[in-house]
Amino acid sequence: MAIDDPVKPDEPTAGSPSPTSPTSTWSALRPLVLRIHFYAGVLIAPLLLVAATSGLLYALSFQAEKVLYSHELTTDVGERTFPLDTQVAAAREAHPQGTVTAVWPSSEDGATTRVLMSSPEVEEGKSLAVFVDPYTGKVRGELPSYGSSGALPLRTWLDELHRDLHLGDVGRNYSELAASWLWVVALGGLLLWIGRKRASKRALLLPERSAKGRRRTLSWHGSVGLWAVIGLVLLSATGLTWSRYAGENIGAVQDQLGGATPVVSATLDGAAGAGGDHEGHGGGHQGGHQGPDVGIDKAVEAAAAKGVEGRISVILPAEGSGYVVKETDTTFPVHLDSVAIDPADGRVMDELRFADHPLLAKLTRFGIDAHMGVFLGLANQLALAGLMVALILLIVWGYRMWWLRRPTKERTLGVGRPMPRGAWRKVPLTALLPLAAATAAVGWFVPMLGVSLLVFLAVDIALGLVARARAKA
Repeated sequence: MAIDDPVKPDEPTAGSPSPTSPTSTWSALRPLVLRIHFYAGVLIAPLLLVAATSGLLYALSFQAEKVLYSHELTTDVGERTFPLDTQVAAAREAHPQGTVTAVWPSSEDGATTRVLMSSPEVEEGKSLAVFVDPYTGKVRGELPSYGSSGALPLRTWLDELHRDLHLGDVGRNYSELAASWLWVVALGGLLLWIGRKRASKRALLLPERSAKGRRRTLSWHGSVGLWAVIGLVLLSATGLTWSRYAGENIGAVQDQLGGATPVVSATLDGAAGAGGDHEGHGGGHQGGHQGPDVGIDKAVEAAAAKGVEGRISVILPAEGSGYVVKETDTTFPVHLDSVAIDPADGRVMDELRFADHPLLAKLTRFGIDAHMGVFLGLANQLALAGLMVALILLIVWGYRMWWLRRPTKERTLGVGRPMPRGAWRKVPLTALLPLAAATAAVGWFVPMLGVSLLVFLAVDIALGLVARARAKA
């Protein structure tokens, strides 16, 4: 996070802009932005470094899983495939204590079918994924699975590290705090970098080759940050959507704007209180749906007749609800249509096209999928990895600049000083009042940002009082 040199605003001269002009307003705002950027960079950067490092490992884990779990995920291509009902029966026979909730049929040659179960063999919140060879009908293995993307143990462990440091709800505060400040630091750095005087436009976009020492570090920090800023802000925004506190506010606003994600209705006629796009915790013929059942193969055929095919997830019927068949292809163009099937006769009860989703719901889905690395497959994962490497470098360069700016003569301090206090007093009232109102509103909407900012201010005021007392002594 950029830690720039304190630069005194230019002294007004004859013909200089008036105190309310954009140029002088920025001259007054710059010390305040610099001070906030400094403190955020120094104090929040460790959390961002943890998030970036774990995020980098998570982005690489998609390909690592394919290698590590290749026996479970792939098999030799055979001449014919067994019906899905037969494959599910094989999984049930191997794990009779489990309840089948969903099935991910093999979607390409050599891929296994994944049968998901709720089972005492795995911890709460996860499923037991049983991998069945579609060509032989035999079980090839089983692994715990987590989330809609089907994360296996390696990716699940890294996901939890990134999300909460394996500390549960308490640990989630770390990731929300990091996400809350990331966009502030990124945009603050962008303003400081763009507003900096330079000899050429090239120095704005690319590092200065001839620069030495701290100027060289700043050149790399600023130019790389400029290229990464959009991605960092998007990561911050999408990360906040499922955070504990800001996520609730974002969800409420999204609902009020009509951007809630619709779900296909799988409720059977006469069923009261049955859910729509459920997770299928019944399992059909096994404590869930009771009554006639055409079977999973007929349900998949009925869905295919409506164009829902390819990479799909089949959620088995629970009591009072039918099959839900959903497309899960998130590569562009996405295929995310879904249908609900009556288990009694294979009739399509409801269908939902992704094209009919509200625009805000689509953008939310794209943003979250991109944050998770599943939107565009390998391209998405490589972009995430590159962005995480950039963020790691930005943090390292920021701390290096802080170190290089330390007083080398007296060495009274081991690191560089922040921008002097009182920067806000130089900001024109016409800019200060709207800025304070906007900060209060954002702090309320993003609580972890607001609370931590108040803590920063309280500590800064306390340090100022201590320094003033020492000066008088």
